[in-house]
Amino acid sequence: MRKQFHFICILLFLLLSLVACSDTSNSAQDSADKQSASGEDTELTISAAASLKEALDSIQEAFLEEHPEVALTFNYGASGSLQQQISQGAPVDLFFSAAKDKFNILVEEGMIAEESQVDLLGNELVLIVPKGEQTINGFADLQKAEIGNISIGIPKTVPAGKYAQELLVEMDLWDEIESKIVFAKDVRQVLSYVETGNVDAGIVYQTDALTSEKINIAAPATNELHTPILYPVGIIKDSDQYEMAKVFLEYIQSDEIIKVFEEYGFTVK
Repeated sequence: MRKQFHFICILLFLLLSLVACSDTSNSAQDSADKQSASGEDTELTISAAASLKEALDSIQEAFLEEHPEVALTFNYGASGSLQQQISQGAPVDLFFSAAKDKFNILVEEGMIAEESQVDLLGNELVLIVPKGEQTINGFADLQKAEIGNISIGIPKTVPAGKYAQELLVEMDLWDEIESKIVFAKDVRQVLSYVETGNVDAGIVYQTDALTSEKINIAAPATNELHTPILYPVGIIKDSDQYEMAKVFLEYIQSDEIIKVFEEYGFTVK
């Protein structure tokens, strides 16, 4: 009788052990399933300077081939406007600015960590005119009486506009042509104004000029006459997708992707 009781106890112990193992296995599978589902729903929102659009659109395709579980959403605009949106709480994971000063505002506000930022790219300014325009061959020609409107970005919010104003001031041209200036919301609007002939000339980044067949580059700017053009990029501290944002930040610093930026006319720091 004692042996039978002992056998029953052993049998119950084995049954309970099997149930426990089954529960543990199911719990682990549930956790894996949730993690997988979370990966499929991962979305990164990247606020980036308008001048980066073509390069980042190209890079997006390559990134998604390696990370099909991630959805990339780009918000393009003037760096100053994007910075203000982020400061006011816009849900953004990374900020890719065309100006160090706009970027540093977020650093000073504690929204971007020192260890999650890098000065990645550089650029140059150029004077552009509509295709076929022959009156303007250099910045000094902007003073000519027959030259009407000239477009630059709003210096307060558009880095290219700030650099352009600095350049014109250093060349002693600003006071002469200020009344002709048509301000644009971002560098792409400047490009559009020149393409459509709504203005006689504009100052944009070299990378923007290279995207259009409707304009000519009349002259390059002298880099020493304006603040160095830097493109810093960093992760927003409160990002819900911080780890995946780190993956993307590392990805755009790879040799392969740096070559893509260079193909679009950027210089690499």
